[in-house]
Amino acid sequence: MLTTLNTSYTDTRAADLAWALGREPLPALATLDLELEGVELQLRLLGASHQVLLEEERGRCSETVACIPGSSTPLPLGVVKRINDWEYEFAARVEVLSPGSFAGRAQELLALVSDHPHGLAGVFPGSPHAFTAMLAQRHEGQIHWRTWHAYPQDGQLVATRTRVGARVAAAL
Repeated sequence: MLTTLNTSYTDTRAADLAWALGREPLPALATLDLELEGVELQLRLLGASHQVLLEEERGRCSETVACIPGSSTPLPLGVVKRINDWEYEFAARVEVLSPGSFAGRAQELLALVSDHPHGLAGVFPGSPHAFTAMLAQRHEGQIHWRTWHAYPQDGQLVATRTRVGARVAAAL
């Protein structure tokens, strides 16, 4: 699903992104509710990036990657945590692209996500290459999602990937 976000594009940077687990739902500009084999997932586009809410019988998990004023947790390259009975794994990277490469990559990602039944992308008014996109799936009993946050003024594309799955008991 592709939408134009009803907000102005503010001049944020990839370095302004922060990461948080366990935040309450923040006001969203667009949402996509999914049910993936017994797991309820909500993809949320915020004015300042994204939030994912996951709920199943074992509990809840929320991930927020956004430009949050006053946040002290910068975007990490990687995180592995236990949450309830889940293993949570997060990774992020920043790609720096030339203007031509950036435009092509933006079009490619928006086409991929907007045509996918588990995809949500929002374009900010004023710049066709300023967007946040999210794509989710369930694979081998685990929930995966990927996100892309585009900052065309700097030629930066922030890509994240997350995996949440049941914790596997150690063999004796």
